[in-house]
Amino acid sequence: MTADVVAWILLAAVAAYACGGGVDYGAGFWDLLAGGAERGRRPRWLIDHAMAPVWEVNNVWLIFILIIMWTGFPVFFQTVFTAMWLPLALAAVGMVLRGAGFALRKPTRKLAQRRIYGGLFAISSVVTPFFLGAAVGGVASGRVAPGTTASADAWANTTSVMAGLLTVAATAFLGAVFLTADARRFGADDLVRYFRLRVWASVALAAVLALIGLAVTHEHTSYVYHGLTHGAGLALVIASAAAVAVTAWLVSGPALGWARYTSVAAVAALVGAWGVAQRPYLVPTSLTVQQAAGASAPLTWLLIVTLVALVLIGPALVVLYRLDTHGVLEPLTDEDLAPGRGGRPE
Repeated sequence: MTADVVAWILLAAVAAYACGGGVDYGAGFWDLLAGGAERGRRPRWLIDHAMAPVWEVNNVWLIFILIIMWTGFPVFFQTVFTAMWLPLALAAVGMVLRGAGFALRKPTRKLAQRRIYGGLFAISSVVTPFFLGAAVGGVASGRVAPGTTASADAWANTTSVMAGLLTVAATAFLGAVFLTADARRFGADDLVRYFRLRVWASVALAAVLALIGLAVTHEHTSYVYHGLTHGAGLALVIASAAAVAVTAWLVSGPALGWARYTSVAAVAALVGAWGVAQRPYLVPTSLTVQQAAGASAPLTWLLIVTLVALVLIGPALVVLYRLDTHGVLEPLTDEDLAPGRGGRPE
């Protein structure tokens, strides 16, 4: 029973990172496609202002995921990191380069250096979620089992590639929605239109990839496919699709701020559907939650730590996100609003 509760906590942490970190990765995705220095000046101005206050905080969820994995489910941790060390290592390198690129781009004055740092940030923002998604796809495909050695087949297969692409599309969707709302908050009406179109484009892309992914899952991952098309898994898939549709409608109206919540709900429901589809397995169909669980004492302590975190850290994170989305943490300066800068068109 304790192991099952910890497994649900792990799934919730994955969903939190997919949503919180996904927004930041999505911002980097649109940074990559913003164009040259002049054409992409205003979108990148908005991305810098929107991400700066909280982008480091979202990695807290990733740390929490790793702690739960190696403490609560050591067999699962060993299985995944043995078979998937290469994509996970590439994702880790991407996180480092992405953080360095974003931190160094803004204070750098030379255009050539800004392009280098900006390129590191943008490219890593696409590469990192792709490899994380590919690792998840490899686990869901059943190609990984206790004792499996590292090989390209474990993660460079059709299921993994589709999972990686869908992960990138989901981050692009989240990033576009949040940037549209931030553009409204900053009074940049041209950027509201700019990112609204990208919300709709990412919805179309995600829908196509999801349909292809279901077909691929049906052929290569029958257990997960059955879970996604029946019972609670199907209900969550439908809820995710409905939330996406509502988000696409909200970004075109006055209630744009609510689109943030529905977009997060869409991605969280999709992650939940994947978790429900796999149960009772952590690795279909070779490793159940009970088989992967560690000793009862560490599991009990994980529950205690989670409760303490909810009481002490949870409210702080809620306040932080709320202050950020209301523009309290980093108000615009006179320089930002001056003609010729990012804030107002010349």
